[in-house]
Amino acid sequence: MSHFQFQTVANIISGIGSIQELSPILAHKYHKALIVTDAGMIQHALHKPLVKILDDIGLDYEIYSDVQADPAEHIVLSAVGFAKTRDVDVVIGFGGGSSLDVAKLIAILANPLQSQSIQDIYGVNNTQGPRLPLILIPTTAGTGSEVTPISIVTTGETTKTGIVSPVLYADTAILDASFTTGLPAQITAATGIDAMVHAIEAYTSKIKKNFYADMLAKQALKLLNKNLKLVLEDGQNLQARQNMLLGSMLAGQAFANAPVGAVHALAYPLGGHFHLSHGHTNALVLVEVLKFNAPECKQLYAELMLHLNPQSKGSVDDLCHLFIDNMQAHLNNSGLTLKLRDLKVGQHQLETLARDAMLQTRLLQNNPRDLQHSEALAIYQAIF
Repeated sequence: MSHFQFQTVANIISGIGSIQELSPILAHKYHKALIVTDAGMIQHALHKPLVKILDDIGLDYEIYSDVQADPAEHIVLSAVGFAKTRDVDVVIGFGGGSSLDVAKLIAILANPLQSQSIQDIYGVNNTQGPRLPLILIPTTAGTGSEVTPISIVTTGETTKTGIVSPVLYADTAILDASFTTGLPAQITAATGIDAMVHAIEAYTSKIKKNFYADMLAKQALKLLNKNLKLVLEDGQNLQARQNMLLGSMLAGQAFANAPVGAVHALAYPLGGHFHLSHGHTNALVLVEVLKFNAPECKQLYAELMLHLNPQSKGSVDDLCHLFIDNMQAHLNNSGLTLKLRDLKVGQHQLETLARDAMLQTRLLQNNPRDLQHSEALAIYQAIF
């Protein structure tokens, strides 16, 4: 068996109503918590159960709710400044991937003993401790951010930069589907497909693919494949929602250890230039990237198809095509707009997208098949 390393969050609590487990984790240990979330969570009062727990145990708290999707560096720095002036000693990320990503960075940069600036920690393994205690509670089943050592920051008009370090792993992740039942269908679909992409790209990752991540990726994809349709049919199906959260987390653990590739590399420029959600941009390019990777991945795609449906029949090529068709069916059922021209993307902008995609070297090195500029452009043209 090949050499590998596997890291993840030390304490994971999953189950409907599991938010109540927060009480013993926090009681009598801290003097002030910071809840990091977005305005929509406050507007819909989704944070109220969290606040009640803090009130019940007598823990003082502050709320930072100015997180925006694809958070820009100035938002992160504003949040860090807010935390520093409030003298908090534990950080609770509550929301979608953006809120969790910002919470991770606050935990590092707002620690009174931390000497690094945000500029110091961009890239891979540039972050040093110490950090504040960190608890992450996802309210979407997509990013897996609650169990990844990654935060993504928008650093320019159209560019995103990753901060990757084991220091970003949270102390505790709590998965409670009670917070996800109100998600609109399109967000449910986009985040669910995002999680599927994490599982698929981890399973086919070029450099760090390993049996531990494979095991998680396969189980994640099985849960997501079965339950996405169920939650789109009935958003109040709590058990299916919990299964989606669990699948998303397993996929997060997988890709944290066997990193993602060309789907994400091609998705990021779409998000940067056109402010489309990350899950939506992954959905846009997914099937064309699967087709592109198929010559190198047909055996792996066939394995995934047999895992999803052991009754599947045919050759490796047949099963590979069946797997891609299965993913296309999820896209067709998602309700998402799947053509760039319908999203106000001009054909003249495809060249810029392809050029920017080629800058995502951190991701492209993990892709099972080398991707050139002309091939990236062809993928964008295919979905135009």
